[in-house]
Amino acid sequence: MEKIIIIKYGELTLKKKNKNFFLKTLKNNIEEALKGIDYQIYYDFGRMFIETSKLEKVIDILKNIFGIYEIIIGYKDEEREIAKIKDQVLYLIKDYEFSNFRVSTKRSDKTYPITSMEINKIVATAILKSRNNLKVQLNEPEFNVNIEIRKKEVLYYFDAIKGLGGYPVGTLGKGMLMLSGGIDSPVAGYMAIKRGVKIEAIYFESPPHTSDQAKNKVISLAKKLAVYNNTVKLHVINFTKIQEEILKNMPRDYLITIMRRMMYRISAIIASREKALAIFNGESIGQVASQTLASMKVINEAIKLPVIRPLACFDKTEIMEIARKIGTYDISILPYEDCCTIFVPPHPVINPRLDKTLEYEKLIPYEEYIYEAIKGHEVIKVGVEEENNYQDIL
Repeated sequence: MEKIIIIKYGELTLKKKNKNFFLKTLKNNIEEALKGIDYQIYYDFGRMFIETSKLEKVIDILKNIFGIYEIIIGYKDEEREIAKIKDQVLYLIKDYEFSNFRVSTKRSDKTYPITSMEINKIVATAILKSRNNLKVQLNEPEFNVNIEIRKKEVLYYFDAIKGLGGYPVGTLGKGMLMLSGGIDSPVAGYMAIKRGVKIEAIYFESPPHTSDQAKNKVISLAKKLAVYNNTVKLHVINFTKIQEEILKNMPRDYLITIMRRMMYRISAIIASREKALAIFNGESIGQVASQTLASMKVINEAIKLPVIRPLACFDKTEIMEIARKIGTYDISILPYEDCCTIFVPPHPVINPRLDKTLEYEKLIPYEEYIYEAIKGHEVIKVGVEEENNYQDIL
């Protein structure tokens, strides 16, 4: 008998014709994450299995892979005689303490001569005889004994580790995340990845108004997202010229509206070049002036590419809770401002008019500035195992 990791798919089981595509992508993502580790992986439509001598290390990695509903340490045995099954269960549960239990048998091999119900009864009876004061509890038992009869072996398992769920990364295409140094945008990136979107990120810096520490802060946030995305390609845009021209020529109450429209235009161009299908950001309805519905409508008008806001209906407390869970919160609250916060006017417009916005934009040759910013932009590939630990220099 040997230990084996069993992966349950959860939401992926609802897929029909495309199910094999989702499972192949999940397998590829796992293989990418397990590079350098000895293992064997195989799957069917009901389960995925990993055999490895590095059990705990592999499980720690699997906990950060989307598309996995449950991770289970199971036991595989080629002996399929009912007497052997009964003995193996008694041996495997000997160190577990429980007052009630349930036996659940699944026969993947329908030719096995004993039905699932009969196996349940035989094994449950043996367990009851082996200990005093035990009860069978079919609804919400304290302890589950799971038996799976397969063509060549029997699987036994008891405990499950909850996975991240969601879809395997890459199954729903690529998205461009507008990543700032704040709390919200990394969480939005995480939520996008959870739905199967492979993200790249774009960051707007404004030196000398923003510091190297602010940039390194964003790189550290990208590194946290790379845990789930494998790597993050980070596009760094020098936004100084555009921002200074907006500040010099535009009414102060429209600064944020026009600045965001410029960011959207640049993000859309980079996204199209990288074959990203949508832009993602951390906007939440009503959180700041540029995130009222009226502002969103005017800002969105600048581009045709879809803008998806995973946190649109989240409140700040909910967003902070997720940020703490994924390890971005402590980085996001470091006191290094980005270009979105440095030039915020005291009273930004919350119901901007599109006609005024378009009129103000004519005051500067913004297309020329956008071209220059994109032409000279920096690309940083951030992975989980980067040699430079950006967190250390913040």
